Amino acid sequence: MIQPAANSYKQNQVDTSSPEELTLMLYGGAITFLKKSKQAISDKNMNKAHQFITRVQDIIDELIITLDRKYPIAAQLLALYEYLKRRLIEANISKDVAILDEVEGFLMEFRDTWKQAITLARSQRG
Repeated sequence: MIQPAANSYKQNQVDTSSPEELTLMLYGGAITFLKKSKQAISDKNMNKAHQFITRVQDIIDELIITLDRKYPIAAQLLALYEYLKRRLIEANISKDVAILDEVEGFLMEFRDTWKQAITLARSQRG
């Protein structure tokens, strides 16, 4: 009963969010799955760790797809996203938490910077 309500809330949140907010949600989701993958490795549950790392890879793919290539920074972000994907593959093969920590650090920086950009853009509009 609670799960369908939570899923409905999440879907509504996605449906009513701006593209900028959706990107922020992607970063947040990736960070959440990285934390879960590290916990799964700690718990010696390698199948779960694999599933969570794969979810992060899927999110990185979505970030790549949604890059607006008309801006010069997109090429730099693309290179960074591709680097993170390679690191996630390495982490998934070796179940190396240090690599996951590295990827998490990048994603936290991206999230925090994106959050600041949204705030700045809103303050300039309003």
